[in-house]
Amino acid sequence: MIKVLIVDDDFMVARIHSGFVAQMPGFTVSGVAHTGAQALAEVRRLRPDLVLLDIHLPDISGLELLGQLRAAAPEIDVLVISAAREADTVRQALRGGIVHYLMKPFTQADLHQRLDHYQRTYRSLESADTADQSDVDAVFGMSGTDKPLPKGCSAETMVRVQTALRSAEADSSALEVGELLGLSRVSARRYLEYLNELGQVQVELRYGSGRPERRYRWQGPRS
Repeated sequence: MIKVLIVDDDFMVARIHSGFVAQMPGFTVSGVAHTGAQALAEVRRLRPDLVLLDIHLPDISGLELLGQLRAAAPEIDVLVISAAREADTVRQALRGGIVHYLMKPFTQADLHQRLDHYQRTYRSLESADTADQSDVDAVFGMSGTDKPLPKGCSAETMVRVQTALRSAEADSSALEVGELLGLSRVSARRYLEYLNELGQVQVELRYGSGRPERRYRWQGPRS
């Protein structure tokens, strides 16, 4: 069983999320914390496999807590569940090495998709002695294609682009994705057009006074 620690300052929300996790086969709720201090103590005491971490906590930012959790338990995985939509917040969380960023409000099915992906990829890779390229590709969201990345593109940044698009509620331009992830518009467009060729994003043209703007919307699996 994958042990999960729920960290959320709202007691009712934490209870709902605990219920979602409890209904997911292969997962169990090992504990609940409502402050950063409680979360750090519970991580040290319970040694969970996965933390569902809210960003807005009463005593510390979840982003700062993320680093402390990593220091206390380097092997721990973190899935951020938060209402925070600021680009800088998402960017910092991605750089912190999270397995996913799920924005509130979300449904049980939304969370179960992320947990299923985590169980099938991250956990299966962790228990293996060796890994095939397909195993690594699954973790980085690149399974199902042998198309090489564009020149100058990295798998790590591709994952960040995919995660940003999955989490977005609306379509995005290359400029917006670039600003979110700290990339130039040209670099972001290379990643986006690659995903378009794979069929993972849908491209729409927005017409204004000048050249039409290409807008990208995620249409691949949300897990």
